[in-house]
Amino acid sequence: MPEKDKNNQEGPDVRGNLIKVNVGGDTIFVDSNQYKPQVEHAKKLKQQHRKPKNPKPQEWKSEEYSKHKIADYKPFNFVDGEGVRCSLYVSGCLFDCPGCYNLAAQNFNYGRPYTQELEDKIIEDMSQSYVQGLTLLGGEPFLNTWVCLKLINRVRKEFGHSKDIWSWSGYTWDELQKETSDKKEMLSKIDILVDGRFMDDLKDLTLQFRGSSNQRIIDVQKSIKANKVVIWNKLVR
Repeated sequence: MPEKDKNNQEGPDVRGNLIKVNVGGDTIFVDSNQYKPQVEHAKKLKQQHRKPKNPKPQEWKSEEYSKHKIADYKPFNFVDGEGVRCSLYVSGCLFDCPGCYNLAAQNFNYGRPYTQELEDKIIEDMSQSYVQGLTLLGGEPFLNTWVCLKLINRVRKEFGHSKDIWSWSGYTWDELQKETSDKKEMLSKIDILVDGRFMDDLKDLTLQFRGSSNQRIIDVQKSIKANKVVIWNKLVR
């Protein structure tokens, strides 16, 4: 037990490497090396209880935040949806989900500009017969609609619906129904939406293509026709 404070000095309380704390009403000084693990533990507890941000309808507008930048482009991968995919990671997200696996991409200034050269490269890669489709991630694709819609429209022009388009989003399906016209347009042109914030307390690594059990894999075109959420028919777990 650290020694109870018996200091009667006047002026600033200087105790070298000790930290002043209050224990049961008594002021004591604790060595910083002992105190640090307690602080780190407190930070972890706070992180666990913090929730992602919840915007009001149309509160976050893509044109006010997006810098038209991308965090990464990964061709020919097998993890961002069904089959072989070309994945574009856009820069910028405001949901600030605790436990986010791609913290750097939350910054709208992170990465490099989306260019015509990159777009042409993506189309060239997608032209391979074994590529099933395009995946849009981030960051938050629906806060980068200029980039995403430009690419979506190009994919549809070049391949029609022979290649599918998946997108992840922190927005839920219901939230997107109340969002700005650019977000609704983007939603209407994709095939699969994985919706909802990542919730660290609902994390489940056994789930298909998503990190927490609140998230859903939604068949967008069937949902639009049915006017209700229709879950992807290949869902296993």
